[in-house]
Amino acid sequence: MDLSEWAFIGVFLAIAGILPAVPIVLGWLIGPRKPNPIKTDTYECGIETIGDAWVQFKVQYYVFALVFLVFDVEMVLLFPWAVAYGNLGLFAFVEVLIFIALLAVALVYVWRKGALEWT
Repeated sequence: MDLSEWAFIGVFLAIAGILPAVPIVLGWLIGPRKPNPIKTDTYECGIETIGDAWVQFKVQYYVFALVFLVFDVEMVLLFPWAVAYGNLGLFAFVEVLIFIALLAVALVYVWRKGALEWT
């Protein structure tokens, strides 16, 4: 590896550090200076909150969201394969069939566990 490859990684790491730091620094520099109860009050949809703003949700909602996310990411992984399908051989086709079979098994498992029920 020569120095130009490491320079690319260094620039990437520098940008990765700068991007999250800029909004934090800007918020600190130009953000509100004098907090008061009105500024720190919970505000939602133009209506004042009634009761405690911290409400616990059922774990099932989070599981449903995670299952959706897993299947969504796996479908995104299938998109490049579908684009390059004409250039791939039989081995890649068998790999994708195994991948889809694993997805089907996972879907049946989640379905039987009741994680897809929204009640």
